[in-house]
Amino acid sequence: MKRMRKAGEFCWINMLTPQPDAARDFFGKLLGWTYFEMPGLGHGIKVGGEDIGGLFDLNGPQTPPGLPPHIGVMVKVDSVDATCEKVKALGGSVKMAFDIMGNLRMGSCVDPTGGHFDLWEPKQKHGTEVDSHLHGAPCWFETLTSDADRATKFYTELFGWQADVKSMPGYQYTVLNQGDMQVAGLMQISPEMGSFPSHWGVYFTVNDTDATAELAAKLGGNICLAPRDIPNVGRFAGIKSPQGVLFYVLKMIC
Repeated sequence: MKRMRKAGEFCWINMLTPQPDAARDFFGKLLGWTYFEMPGLGHGIKVGGEDIGGLFDLNGPQTPPGLPPHIGVMVKVDSVDATCEKVKALGGSVKMAFDIMGNLRMGSCVDPTGGHFDLWEPKQKHGTEVDSHLHGAPCWFETLTSDADRATKFYTELFGWQADVKSMPGYQYTVLNQGDMQVAGLMQISPEMGSFPSHWGVYFTVNDTDATAELAAKLGGNICLAPRDIPNVGRFAGIKSPQGVLFYVLKMIC
């Protein structure tokens, strides 16, 4: 069922990728994405007829230099400017805030541990309303962080989320809730994971995790995490596109 996201929920994704034509072909075949032109910018992404985000050329003139291929996340807020002030007060930083063609006001922020996220204040456009259960739709957002305690304090105070720390075999996983709705996950980067900066990752619903991972490999993607079960949640895999974009796929139990 499609649903307008509320303030405090993730409402949009932005993919920055080299070879955007090849990227559109890869994700179209893998996740069933369709596209529409955003003149002078890139392409919008659709799932089930609903907009979910944008796909942009990493090497395009509008893209700041030095960024790696990635999927950026956006959280809906009532006021970008007020939230940006709160970001700074809580130890984060604000890179910029600006209006986008009367559709929204956007803020680009960094949490105190280095994780990048963006803010979306609706004007004419309210962000995605996609049914997150559809194949190819974003369904979960997760930050891997160098300091779980600090990141948890920052995000709960910034967005009013509540932290529910769950003990898993060998690690802890924090579910961030907004009332009775789960909105995101948070996990400490462990030595076993390797060395990489704090960041947000995106999970996409798929009809069959193993079949999707197999298809991704055939299409030139790299399976970073082989399909595995999450108890009481579903089955997921980590994939890197041929253009270097890391993402996750998840077949939920229900």
